[in-house]
Amino acid sequence: MHSRNRLPVVVGGTNYYIESLLWRVLLDTGQENEEPGDGEDGAPNRKLELEKLGGAELHKRLAEVDPKMAAMLHPNDKRKIARSLQIHEETGVSHSRWLEEQREQEGGDGLGGPLRYPDPCIFWLHAEMDALDKRLDARVDEMLSAGLIEELRDFHVRYNQQKVQGDSYLMTSCTLDLRHQCQNYQQGIFQSIGFKEFHDYLTAPESSTQQEKDTLRDKGVEALKIATRRYARKQNKWVRNRFLKRPGDNVPVVYGLDVTDVSRWEETVLNPALQILDSLSKGEEPAIQPIRVQEAEQRNKRSHHTCDLCDKVIIGDLEWTAHLRSKKHHYHVRKKRKLDPAGDQAQVPPAPLASAAEIVESVSEDPCATVAPGCTETSQDSSQDARATDKEVPVTV
Repeated sequence: MHSRNRLPVVVGGTNYYIESLLWRVLLDTGQENEEPGDGEDGAPNRKLELEKLGGAELHKRLAEVDPKMAAMLHPNDKRKIARSLQIHEETGVSHSRWLEEQREQEGGDGLGGPLRYPDPCIFWLHAEMDALDKRLDARVDEMLSAGLIEELRDFHVRYNQQKVQGDSYLMTSCTLDLRHQCQNYQQGIFQSIGFKEFHDYLTAPESSTQQEKDTLRDKGVEALKIATRRYARKQNKWVRNRFLKRPGDNVPVVYGLDVTDVSRWEETVLNPALQILDSLSKGEEPAIQPIRVQEAEQRNKRSHHTCDLCDKVIIGDLEWTAHLRSKKHHYHVRKKRKLDPAGDQAQVPPAPLASAAEIVESVSEDPCATVAPGCTETSQDSSQDARATDKEVPVTV
């Protein structure tokens, strides 16, 4: 498109997709597109095969071949551990080394390689959360009216019939009507929002009363709305952390467009976007200012901590701070002091002070990271770009 003097405009898609389109953050091991030979499992099958192992065993294997990556991953994060092992098996090079080479490229940063294209511009459509929540709830209602549950039921029936015919289902003792109860909702399309939320409803025994079925359906609807709202917040957090707070100078400008009131679309979204693009195409400074990074402190989120009192592994400095404040941790601290009053109190580090906003922001993007607060701590710094600054990070075209 650039060669034809056309301006590519990318709309929608997941944040992971947008990021990989803007920056060189994907790993090309040379194995991704190769066809498996006779009798060989393809790369995706190998990853699934590894994921069948226990988290502790996977983490032990990774620590042997790639201790740096193992220090950054929680033992429960089986998918990421399996991916790192897969990369090492395919290439003979550790995953951490691949990432280091990527970051060392000119224009690279702590999160990956350089920008793929010069002078990109990002429009972030955001809205007040109350308005967004109502809009998301209405969207779920529209999906239900359009036949969402019927589509899910039809999919489950066809999927299970296909599994029976292929005789490849994991638990052959399940009856046909209950086979989808054995489904792993952490893999493939079953990870999508909408599947696991209606699991109990779709697998309800035939003997269930209509009232019981209606109750399960209502619980599924509410769970779907909660999951949708949670995902929207996760997307907003992703934009802030991966775009607005991205380390380095190789960061495109981000312009915020308010979509709280869609009746004012032309006034608050369309016209401002066109004005910005027109100015940028002429090499001029737009009258509308981009979103500036107010807090550009770069923290090592992937540091490794061990709480001996609680017998937990914690990945991330902020998660560790939250753990040191948790009721569960303080319970173990009090218990230890009762059992050993003369013990070395220095082994119980005090919880550092932090604002409520920091605690809210400390929720990890990794769902497997344990968020729990003082005990014996061992930590390993795994950041390649741990630095902090009180200055505003400039964003330029």
